Amino acid sequence: MSAIENLEEVLAAHKLTPVDYEHIKEILGRDANFVEIGIFSAMWSEHCSYKSSKKYLNGFPTKAPWVIQGPGENAGVIDVGDGMAAVFKMESHNHPSYIEPFQGAATGVGGILRDIFTMGARPVANLNSLRFGDIDGDTDTNKYQRHLVRGVVDGIGSYGNCMGVPTIGGEMSFESCYNGNILVNAFSLGLAKSDEIFYGKAEGVGNPVIYVGSKTGRDGLGGAVMSSDSFTEESKKLRPTVQVGDPFTEKLLLEACMELFKTNHVIGIQDMGAAGLTSSSFEMAGRSGSGMIMHLDKVPAREEGMTPYEFMLSESQERMLICAKKGSEDAILEIFRKWDLDAEVIGEVTNSGRMELFWHGEKVADIPVDPVSEEAPILDRPIKEPEYLKEIKDINLNALKAKTNQEIFEKLIGSLDVVDKSWVYSQYDSTVQTNTQKHPGSLDASVIRIKENGKALAMSSDCNPRYCYINPFKGAALAVLESGRNVAMSGARPLAITDCLNFGNPENPEVMWQFAKACEGIKEACSKLNTPVVSGNVSLYNETNGESIFPTPAIAMVGVNESQNKILTSKFKNEGDTIVLLGETKGEFGASLALKEIAGEIKGELADINYDNELKLWDLIIQANQKGLLNSAKDLNLGGLAIALAKSCAISNMGAKVSSNLEGINIFDESQSRAIVTLSSANEKEFLELAKTVGIKAQVIGKTGGDSVEIDDVKISLNDLKNSYFGKFKTVVEQDL
Repeated sequence: MSAIENLEEVLAAHKLTPVDYEHIKEILGRDANFVEIGIFSAMWSEHCSYKSSKKYLNGFPTKAPWVIQGPGENAGVIDVGDGMAAVFKMESHNHPSYIEPFQGAATGVGGILRDIFTMGARPVANLNSLRFGDIDGDTDTNKYQRHLVRGVVDGIGSYGNCMGVPTIGGEMSFESCYNGNILVNAFSLGLAKSDEIFYGKAEGVGNPVIYVGSKTGRDGLGGAVMSSDSFTEESKKLRPTVQVGDPFTEKLLLEACMELFKTNHVIGIQDMGAAGLTSSSFEMAGRSGSGMIMHLDKVPAREEGMTPYEFMLSESQERMLICAKKGSEDAILEIFRKWDLDAEVIGEVTNSGRMELFWHGEKVADIPVDPVSEEAPILDRPIKEPEYLKEIKDINLNALKAKTNQEIFEKLIGSLDVVDKSWVYSQYDSTVQTNTQKHPGSLDASVIRIKENGKALAMSSDCNPRYCYINPFKGAALAVLESGRNVAMSGARPLAITDCLNFGNPENPEVMWQFAKACEGIKEACSKLNTPVVSGNVSLYNETNGESIFPTPAIAMVGVNESQNKILTSKFKNEGDTIVLLGETKGEFGASLALKEIAGEIKGELADINYDNELKLWDLIIQANQKGLLNSAKDLNLGGLAIALAKSCAISNMGAKVSSNLEGINIFDESQSRAIVTLSSANEKEFLELAKTVGIKAQVIGKTGGDSVEIDDVKISLNDLKNSYFGKFKTVVEQDL
């Protein structure tokens, strides 16, 4: 193994420091060769090793009686009753999607689906959490952002639709800080029998290691390393680092794996995601404390003249690594070849604790497995409270008070953060598999039924980046509350979260402070609400030319409704139903939608969080729904009472008349732990008594019905409301087509 020429340049290209290299030499007991440098570079990248974030991720609450598998596997697993388990995770594909929106988003969906079905679960629902910059206007930035929206949505839709997995919901928001770095976070959930979960491990000396799926090419080379750096204008030349997906091959891979899982041939199985064959092999061996021999010349290749380095670091899509029982080789190869997929025995498990790689009989790498993951640098980066926080604490509501409520309402109801995104979700198949009970666009959580046990699963992805910008601790905690509240509004009990922690450059002490605080906020909220973290992802270096994104810790909550026949919606049922406002309205406008849209500012502070009130609200909705008292429920979020009510009216094609008893602009306030419910007048007394027993303030504020929406001094015809709510987004996103 010859020494490397131009070592400094090679290390720099691999994002390794001279200190890292001295550590590598200690681990190996010698100089590293080029293949080994590539392996360490990938495994010690931010994307694979979490070297900047690990310090703060330790201590997340991860256990509860219903948690079967927490973080550390391909996906998290919770018990959903009667021998069934839900397997779910969220992943980011931000950098690739900015460079190449269609393929970046498509392969993000492909990767998260493999994380689910590699655990033995059939994917049954997808969500996505998308953030874009300023899409409305004529500048080059506006036009490029619209191009990104169209490309990302097309990529997500085409991959999920081809796979036959419904995309049942998600969220999309817009801030200037995403002009240089959009965020594409993909969530998937699958179902499996709780005693038939498969894990990513390789153990048993002599057991074969089998490569299955697509052939390996040079696409995606260096993808994990690319995601561990900030963007500059040069970054747009990184297109070769973006993988290319083939959903039809992945569909074959899914079905082949499902067939394989019915046998008892498998010891462990791992998706080849970031860092491809490198991460999958090291993680499988590392989880079992074993070693592995791999013959890279046996890996199916789709390009001529590929090298061991390229085989180990390619991020070609639709590939898996299997550790099988000895003697099962032919049976496994037959299954995958039947599905028209490549399958080759490329190695075996050893007890050496080392990864030994061969190329036509010659050893080209020999690395101890544990140190690659266990001794990855854990950085204690400097942290510093951001200077900008001092400047944005004070909030001036004069700009809002100078407007009439009618003017504020008309501005907010047309906000791109508020309007219906049917232009997006109509491109997704939300009905395939026939289990979707609450579809995209129906507000709050999305819901699927579990055919096997008669229950339903509710899920919601949420984060308000403006809240996180003014207070990362409370903003992140509120993302947990919001996702849980949305799940509760459908009548389901929130049980666990997965997260996607999107932040700027960790080399900036202010960004690391934001990250540390957000992690503390998630820890506190998940502990208080008893919703542990079972899986997740960190995406750093979301920065372009020195400007970082707002802290964006996206949270996806999953909950169980004991009966698929008692799913609560946000849609009004009957004319003349009573509307009840739940919770306390305190005049909270910190980082509110009204402040952004009317004053053009993101300022202020967030109130202290009352977890008891939040839990009481969940309990009230869940209990009342089980008793059959409610006809609809909608949480209060962006734009407060006025916007929540207007959205429910729009999707229900029904007006409402409300007297809120709130002062002035407080119909737009964003106090937490609030909701509106509708119920028949016959159930009014029992519900109000239940609210009193639970300890939640409840006041009757009006009735559903009519052809206009009236909230105090605000009035809009139902037709005008619907035209704005359902028509605005398409007009904006297609303005230059």
